[in-house]
Parts: sequence; C-alpha cells; structure tokens
Amino acid sequence: MSSSVDEKGGGSDNPHNDSISVYERPKGWRGVYYHPITQIVMVAFVCFLCPGMFNALTGLGGGGQVNPTISANSTCAVYATYAFFAFFSGTVNNKIGAKRTLLFGTLGAINIHPGAGWFVVTSGALLGVTAAFLWTAQGSIMLSYCTEAQKGIFISIFWAIFNMGAVVGATVSFGQNINSTTNSVSNGTYVGILVLTILGVTIPLLMADPDKMIRTDGTKVAIPRHPSWKSEFYGLWVAIITDPMILLLFPMFFASNYFYTWQFNDYNSALFNIRARSLNNFMYWFSQIIGSGIIGVILDSKRFRRRVRAFTGWGILLAMTFAVHIWAYYYQRTYTRASVPPDSQKMDIYDPRYPAHVWLMIFYGLLDAMWQTTSFWLIGAMSNDTNKLAIYSGFYHSIQSAGAAVVWRMDAIGVPYMNIFLSTWCLVVAGLVFCFPMIYLRIRDTTMLEDEGLTSFLNCEHLAPLVPKVKVVYSRSGKGARELAAQATVILDTTPDVYFGGSIHL
Repeated sequence: MSSSVDEKGGGSDNPHNDSISVYERPKGWRGVYYHPITQIVMVAFVCFLCPGMFNALTGLGGGGQVNPTISANSTCAVYATYAFFAFFSGTVNNKIGAKRTLLFGTLGAINIHPGAGWFVVTSGALLGVTAAFLWTAQGSIMLSYCTEAQKGIFISIFWAIFNMGAVVGATVSFGQNINSTTNSVSNGTYVGILVLTILGVTIPLLMADPDKMIRTDGTKVAIPRHPSWKSEFYGLWVAIITDPMILLLFPMFFASNYFYTWQFNDYNSALFNIRARSLNNFMYWFSQIIGSGIIGVILDSKRFRRRVRAFTGWGILLAMTFAVHIWAYYYQRTYTRASVPPDSQKMDIYDPRYPAHVWLMIFYGLLDAMWQTTSFWLIGAMSNDTNKLAIYSGFYHSIQSAGAAVVWRMDAIGVPYMNIFLSTWCLVVAGLVFCFPMIYLRIRDTTMLEDEGLTSFLNCEHLAPLVPKVKVVYSRSGKGARELAAQATVILDTTPDVYFGGSIHL
C-alpha cells in the first residue's frame, strides 16, 4: 500500500479524489458549533419540539379526544401519506440537501383540535407528507455525522432528547388534567403543545451546512453532488440491487410503528381516564430515554466485536418482545371493545390495579426505544455513505409508516382488540426472524468497500469502468494515522461519467 503525508492536515473534498483525507477540526467556539454532537443535538431538538409533541398527543390515546375513531382516521392519513412520500424522500434529500429537507419537514407539524373531524384528518394527511422529509433528513444526518464506533451513542443521544419532547408534552398534559377525571384533554393542552411545536421550525435555520462538517476522526462528511433527478430516482433501484439484504429488514421496519396502535388506543385509551392516561404517557416516553441509553451503550461497546454486539442486541429484543407481550396478553384477554366503551368509567391513578398496569407501559417504552435504536444501528452498520443512508432512512420510514397506516385503519373500523394485539405480537416476532439472517450474512466488524455499493449516476446511460487505487493521507500530527492505514482498503477511482457515493469513512 502506498501512502503520503499531508503536511497541512487537510485534503480536498473533490468527489474525484482517490484519497481518504484527514482534516483538522475547527478550534474554540467554531469547534463546538461544528462538532457532530452539537449538530445531532440540534436535530434532536427539532424532533423534540415537532414530532415529539405529536407523540405526546398520540400517546394519550385518541389524540386526547373522547372519540378515538377520529384520531385513528387522522393517524391513518398521517402514515398513508408518510409511507408514500418517505419512499422517495431520500432522493429529494440527496438533491436539495439535508438542511433544506429538514426545514421543509418541520412545516407540517400541525396541531390538532378536538371536535373538528375533517380538519383533523386533512391536517394528518399534510403532516404525513412533511414528516417523511423531516425523518429522512434526520436519519441521514444522524448516521453520517458519526464514525462507525459512535453510531449507537449518537442514536441514543438523539433518541433521548427526542423523547424528552414527548415527556415535556406529557407533563404539560398531566399538569393541565391532574384534577380531571374526564376522558378528553382541555384546549389549553393543545395550545401549549402548539407553541412548543412552532419553536421547532426555527432550529434548522441555525444549523451548520453539512458540507462543512468534519467528524471526530478528521474525515469529512461526503455530501451528495446533486446530480439529475433522473439519476437520483434511479438510485432507489440501485440501492436495493447492490445490497438486497436491506429487504430482510423490511419486516422489522413494518413492525416498528405497528405496535403503537394497541399500546395507545387499545390499552391506554381503552382502560384509563385522562389523568391516568397522561401519567402513563409520561412514564412511557421517559422510559424510552432509559431504553435507548442502555441499548446504545451495548451496541457501541468496545469490549466486543460489532457482529457480537449485533447478535446481543437481537437477543435482547427477542427476550423483551416475549416478556412484554405475554404480560400484555393477560390484560388483553380481560376486556373487549364492547366491555369498555369510550364513555365508560375508566381506571384512575388511585385504582389499586393501576401500579401493575403502568409498569407494562414502562416496559413497552423500553422495548420501543430498543427496537428503534437497533433498527437505525443496523442501517448504519450497512453503510457509511451519505447517499445510501438517506435512501435507507427513507425506506425505513416508508415501510414503518405503511404498517402504521394499516393498523390505525384497522382500529378505526373496529377490529377486535385481541386481533390487533395478536397481529402486533406476530409481526414483531417476524421482524426479528427475518432480521437474524441479515445480521449473520451482512453485518461485519467494519464497513468494507463492497458495502458501499450505491453509485450516484451523473449520466445514467453511460457507465465508465471503475479503476481501483490505493492511497492514504496522514494528518500532520499523525493522530489516527496508524488506525487509518490498518483499516484503509481499495478506493474506487472515478470518471466524468460516474461518481462513487462518498468516501470510505473509517
């Protein structure tokens, strides 16, 4: 292997450069502002204030309304449009950039109001469109700003802050309704959450441009070079045919929002009054902060190889899945839609049965956080390329939203609670079953060249041959040079007709 030393500690960000370049990171306050964790925290606060508030209302069951059918139809509309647009949102993200995509995604965070069914459903459909772009930009930024060794921690940091939004929203709701024993929230709850949501729209304007970001190991974030729309949409197909193992994660993605319907509408809303629902909601989202932290530390542990960590995470999800669903089954078999109509007397926080029931919500929160964090971590383990991660993030949100749209509609038309519960349990197990061979066959201890299979085509009709070269650029101080030299592999040279989607980020 040949090598060279860059005395300036920098390098070119030319997409046709055949080197792994190591850059000096900014110092002082600029270093803090441009630090990847700072930017991830800013993204997290966007989601804290926008979808976090949506989660706070959704977690109340029925969106905080007496009639859960209107909320179920609205949520179905959210996820139906979300599923469609998220499939293509990765290409839009690669074309206009993650910062603009994130900003556009915040504009649809429309608050809902009780008693206006048509408005709730329509705003839900609009929210689904913009949410697709918000979450795709979030996934692209979160997984591309970190090094391989930091992905679990970065996901955990994001997930903890994001779910603090739902915790704050649930706290507002609980404070507003602590003396209420009715089954719906007050207008003040909606107003308070709307104010917090509007603040989230301003944060993307303050974020750094992705092309100025340097990771903690000195490598630059590879930014898509914005080729034609035709080539970007063709990249969707290329992303699948070059790495078909992503298809084995689709059942896991499908289940990742499917289970919310039973938890929120068919358990929390069905059994508890608004005071108890608000407290359940708070405990559920707070437990997610703990769950994401636990699984993030495990998935990034330096004591074990990445493959071992992947199988460990899978085993934890399997154990949690059966423990929580067996527990929930013993509650579900005691009630039906007919036995707990919306206007019936609901369980309160002073009911002697309440403590055991709230613990189930806590464990469901732990499972949800671990499931979502592991899903993102597995996507991140498949690639370090920004283009590819944006498309895979779009796939993730598209498939999960399709599952959510289906089950929320099932709930709206009155499918028995037990049927929804059993279908949820089966889908979660199926997601883990399909995920196992993907981990076994695809996850390696480090991301190799052949893992970066996505090519962004500047000219879809003409593909020039790719010539392998090897070159490593050392930093001035030599920090990390040996590690880079040890892990560096073949870098594909490029031609005017082809651009390989990003550098190899070690």
